[in-house]
Amino acid sequence: MKLYTKTGDDGTTGLFGGGRVKKASARVEAYGTVDELNAAIGVARATKLEPFTDGVLAEVQVDLFTLGAELACVPGKEAKLSMKLIEAADAERLERAIDAAEEGLPPLKNFVLPGGSPQAAALHLARTVCRRAERSVLALDDVPARREVVVYLNRLSDLLFVLARKANATLGVEDVPWAPRGA
Repeated sequence: MKLYTKTGDDGTTGLFGGGRVKKASARVEAYGTVDELNAAIGVARATKLEPFTDGVLAEVQVDLFTLGAELACVPGKEAKLSMKLIEAADAERLERAIDAAEEGLPPLKNFVLPGGSPQAAALHLARTVCRRAERSVLALDDVPARREVVVYLNRLSDLLFVLARKANATLGVEDVPWAPRGA
C-alpha cells in the first residue's frame, strides 16, 4: 500500500466514521495540534529524561493517540473506533503523577521562564503546545469535545510544567525566575 492516496489533494481529509472535511477546519486543527503535542513530547523524551518522567510520558503519548483518534472521528461515531476513550480516571492518573513529581521541589515563589536544562526547555515547549491543543479543542465549531478531553489536556499542561521543574531539579539546574522589567 502506498503512503500517498492523493485524496487530500483537494484540500480535504477523511474523518474516522466517514465524511470529509476541509483540512483547515477547526476539527482538523484540534487533532493536528494534539498530534504536534505528541511529537513535542517525543522530542522531550529523546533528551534522556529520568525514568519516572519518561514512564509517565510514555503513557501520555498513548493517551494522546487515543484522544487524537476521537477528535478525528465524525462526531457521534466514536464507537466505530473500538477503543476505550479518555475518561476521568486518566486525568486523575495525571494528578497523581503531578503530586509525585512535586515531592521535593522547592515551592514556587514567582513565575519561571521556560528553560534551564535542555530537558526542561523541551518539556516547557510541550506544555505550550498542550495549551494550544486545549484551546483548539475548545474552539471546535461542529460538536463540542467531551469534558474528559478538555480536563485531560488541562491537567496535562500542569503535569508538563511540574515535570520541567523536576527535570531541572534532578539535573541540579535552577529554574529561571521571571523578573519583571524595571523591578
